[in-house]
Amino acid sequence: MRAVISAMPAIVATVLAVTTAMFGTWDRAAAHPHVWVTMKETVLYENGAIAGLQQAWTFDELYTETAIEGLDKNGDGKYSREELQELAQVNIDGLKEFDYFISAKLGDANLTFKPPTDYWLEHTDDGILTLFFTLPLEKPVPADAKGFSFSVFDSSYFIAFNFAEADPIKLGAGAPSNCKPAISEAQPEPDNDLQNLNDAFSSVMGDGGTVNIGSSRAVAIECAKS
Repeated sequence: MRAVISAMPAIVATVLAVTTAMFGTWDRAAAHPHVWVTMKETVLYENGAIAGLQQAWTFDELYTETAIEGLDKNGDGKYSREELQELAQVNIDGLKEFDYFISAKLGDANLTFKPPTDYWLEHTDDGILTLFFTLPLEKPVPADAKGFSFSVFDSSYFIAFNFAEADPIKLGAGAPSNCKPAISEAQPEPDNDLQNLNDAFSSVMGDGGTVNIGSSRAVAIECAKS
């Protein structure tokens, strides 16, 4: 079990320890979300090109409560950026193994990112933890290039990524006025185990309730002809 935890990013390792104590050993058959992340994405522009993606990931209350335990070093009841700096670093280091759960494409070609920059954690007065970080593209993409898209998705279904209801995608300064983001739903390949999990969770939700575990939503930048 220790090997499993050490192989996972910090944003799931602490919660995994908690859920293991409650539900037993975690494995593929029990792969349903244990961490919920609400995302806001900003597409960054520089010198007439798409330069990277800025992330703002807000975690659920259970993860927040577990992650910040013992980090209020001065005992003032607040969690400063400095107090959360080490946790932010651990998260960023752990996410590297999973490519930060982010993929980007230009048409059918996969794009690569440079190491993350400008990362920090913020704890708000309402008790929620948000991780901010920027992923610069290895090679910037022309702002009006056709077929640029990206997605944020955990294929293990341990982390549920969902876009924020308000302003989930923004285009940063320098974006062409004729471009806008478009979000599309994309389902992964059929998976019997995953379907069984979906059915089981829908059953728990009661009549009319549905839970869709493992869906992936892609964001494309569409630019109208000027």
